[in-house]
Amino acid sequence: MATNGLSKMATATVLLVVIMSIVPAAVAVTYTVGDVNGWTSGVDYTVWLTGKKFRVGDILEFKYGPTHSVDVTNKAGYDDCDSSLAVENHSDGDNKIELKTVGTKYFICPTPGHCISGMKLAVTVIASTSSPATPPPQSSVVPPPSPTPLPPSPVVPPLTPPPPSPDTPDMPRSDGTHEADSGSTTPPPPTPPPPPPSSGASRGLMSYVVVVISLVLACMYA
Repeated sequence: MATNGLSKMATATVLLVVIMSIVPAAVAVTYTVGDVNGWTSGVDYTVWLTGKKFRVGDILEFKYGPTHSVDVTNKAGYDDCDSSLAVENHSDGDNKIELKTVGTKYFICPTPGHCISGMKLAVTVIASTSSPATPPPQSSVVPPPSPTPLPPSPVVPPLTPPPPSPDTPDMPRSDGTHEADSGSTTPPPPTPPPPPPSSGASRGLMSYVVVVISLVLACMYA
């Protein structure tokens, strides 16, 4: 999808450049020098230039009679009215000269005395507003990175007490029991039962013995 979008963007950019290169010719303005007066003596062409903007692609149309002509010259030829410095000469009465580059273009009438009397023109040409501009570089659309899944948490097995060593003697516990080697608990040895209470016969026998001993002692001291 991203590649398809970039291809469409590139195609649209190329079409825009082509259209913009055609537009200047379609919107070029043709100026008749001197308007209704044309290219002739007695016209102040500096006044005619007021308020006008000449762009690349515009056209100057010179209309004049048989006693005039048009020389395309440089600044020195314009300043000095020197027709020998002309780079082009037109004399057919109706000429359309395209302004192809940016800069100041100079025109004079080479008929003696005409240029000095003011029959000359200096036109400053600026770039066309619809000149194709350098398209900006296309930016690559980078999709955001997918989130990295977190690794599963390790399962910690329950701690198991190590088995007792066979050489380790049984240790007494706080409750008096002993822990065997196998880990089982043995009960403590049984407590001997208390002596049974003396019976009535035994008590009578003891009383008889005491009486006999008392009689013997009485006879001894009589």
